[in-house]
Amino acid sequence: MATAKKAAPKAAAKKTAVKSKAVKAAPKAAVKAAPKGTGAMKPIKETFNKTSLVNHLVQAAGTDAKTVKAVLGSLEATIHASLSKKGAGAFTWPGVLKITALQVPAKKARKGIDPFTKVERMFAAKPASVKVKARFFKKVKDAAL
Repeated sequence: MATAKKAAPKAAAKKTAVKSKAVKAAPKAAVKAAPKGTGAMKPIKETFNKTSLVNHLVQAAGTDAKTVKAVLGSLEATIHASLSKKGAGAFTWPGVLKITALQVPAKKARKGIDPFTKVERMFAAKPASVKVKARFFKKVKDAAL
């Protein structure tokens, strides 16, 4: 009787050992399938041009270059459309930056005192213009520290 009781737990232990190996193997495969860019990245020593940025994003995301170029192109087009005359005038990349277009009105010619020479003179008129300002959020500022 004692041998029968001992045999049953060993068989159950073998079954659980096989199950635990299968369970342990599944997360390893899932970790390998996950893109490299999801974790913390090492500091990058060189600046990117367009080609090197695309290559870096291809490696980090685990996709092909055509997809990365399409995403960068659509991001550029979205920023352009948002900042255009008939657009919203602002673009926000959540967590990264906010770009705004400020309409500066025209200035008339005027008489005034030159702050450098202290002599009265005419200041020229200036046409209306647009200033583009970019504000970076806390994550980007902290990364620069």
